[in-house]
Amino acid sequence: MGTEKFEWMARAGYAARGLVYVLVGVMAMLGSIGGGSPDSESALQMVLSQPFGRIWLGFIGLCLIGLIVWRLAQSLANADNHPADLKGYVVRAGLLISAITYSGLALFAVTHAMMMSTGKAGGGSTSWTAWLMQQPYGRYLVGIVGLCILGAGAAHIVKGIRRSYHHYLAFDANLHPTLDSCCVYGLVAKGIVFLIIAAFFLYAAVMVDPEQAGSMADALTWVRQQPFGGILYFAIGLGLACFGVYGFVEARYRRVARPSLDQARRSIPVI
Repeated sequence: MGTEKFEWMARAGYAARGLVYVLVGVMAMLGSIGGGSPDSESALQMVLSQPFGRIWLGFIGLCLIGLIVWRLAQSLANADNHPADLKGYVVRAGLLISAITYSGLALFAVTHAMMMSTGKAGGGSTSWTAWLMQQPYGRYLVGIVGLCILGAGAAHIVKGIRRSYHHYLAFDANLHPTLDSCCVYGLVAKGIVFLIIAAFFLYAAVMVDPEQAGSMADALTWVRQQPFGGILYFAIGLGLACFGVYGFVEARYRRVARPSLDQARRSIPVI
């Protein structure tokens, strides 16, 4: 695959992710008044209900596959040149988990676009957590998943507050301060949602009860149930929409480098 094609696959993936999160955020903001707790799959269901919905949904699914390929290049081949230390390996592990997560979303989009769906949306986190819980040392595996999500949430918040994402963008924040602030807000908001989801998984591991695990929709429902929940719910929804805008910024300004075979070999840790 040529470098230019590889780059466009990654950019298309970022744009597709941005669209999904903008839809989730808008649905959440509207839901702060009318009820409902959206997630990525419900956002894709909304796309499906529009004119030419299956065509658009299939296109989004194909673009998400581009993001998966890029995530694999980042994690397995170290396309971003993370250092060969514990922090670098943890970051790359998170990117690999991201690839797995978006694989499920891409599969959902493509199968629904091709009218191959065999079940309804929702309940995914509980079902696969139940499967994981049934494996040897299942509660510990679920706990590890919870810790990974916790780390990802904290990383998003730190990345936003410190604006460390600038390192990967060919983007002058001084020329676009409003857009930069939007990216910060989006990263922090998504990080908070991840922290809530991580708490669900850790509690499920402690209670040995997969029903306690939760998705983005469950996290938003929990937020709504808190004091001033409507305001908080709207604020998180706005933040998720801003994270979608951050996806568009990455689609335009992200530095995308196709890793070489030698780089991939050097990225493998020596035990």
